[in-house]
Amino acid sequence: MQYDYLTYLDIEQIKCLQPDGWPDITDAFRFYCDNDYCNPIKVSLDGKIVGIGNSIIFEKTAWLAHIIVSNDFRNQGIGYKIVDYLQNDIKVKGVETSLLIATELGEPVYKKAGFRKVSDYRYFKKENDLIKKEFFKNIQPYKEAFYMDLIKLDNYVSGENRENLLKNYLNKSFVFYANNMIQGLFIPNLGEGPIFALTTDAGKELMRFKYSSVDKATIPSENQAGIEFIKELGFIETNTVGKRMIFGEDIDWKPEMIYNRIGGNFG
Repeated sequence: MQYDYLTYLDIEQIKCLQPDGWPDITDAFRFYCDNDYCNPIKVSLDGKIVGIGNSIIFEKTAWLAHIIVSNDFRNQGIGYKIVDYLQNDIKVKGVETSLLIATELGEPVYKKAGFRKVSDYRYFKKENDLIKKEFFKNIQPYKEAFYMDLIKLDNYVSGENRENLLKNYLNKSFVFYANNMIQGLFIPNLGEGPIFALTTDAGKELMRFKYSSVDKATIPSENQAGIEFIKELGFIETNTVGKRMIFGEDIDWKPEMIYNRIGGNFG
């Protein structure tokens, strides 16, 4: 087995690794190749790519993402070796905390590597449209003056410094502004369209705004207010559950303030 950095030249070759039900992995790896805080890797055997993975480093935290092994080469320890390879690189860079969202298939591999479960993400899909189409008085489009407040809001909710990721997407975001302060953020063009909110009112209003045109949602199990409200909007829960896992130092994240995640690669 040979481990190397994955480049644009490899992206066409990884199409055969696309898991059922996942967003296009080639789009994700183009993103990883474009950003120097990402570390996409490939595992090759006789010139054929049989496994891939990636790490994303946000200052003091890192995420593992898109760890995929070819169906023909599973149960040979390749997934574990990819995790170990990425983790060693993360440690060399002085990062103390690694996170990921595990599928049922991947969870045993991550447990073996020393990750522990800290939360579940619950998945919903729209069954009936119960959203009233009315004016959203406290929702405003992004302004440059909001920038640092939004970075601080994300840092407070996520417990991470994700400015490198967010800075290219905030210009198309929306905020919930009330009582002379920003209470919530919705970024429609980043991943699955995250919503972070300091208050329940802000979270619900941004959800109502988003889900007037979106039919899927993923919410941490700790956010009971968000889960109850998404059901009021006509959504039903699916059988899918994503397991948030961590290695190393805990972080001070606030899942009760996450009304939709970014995605399986960023939480």
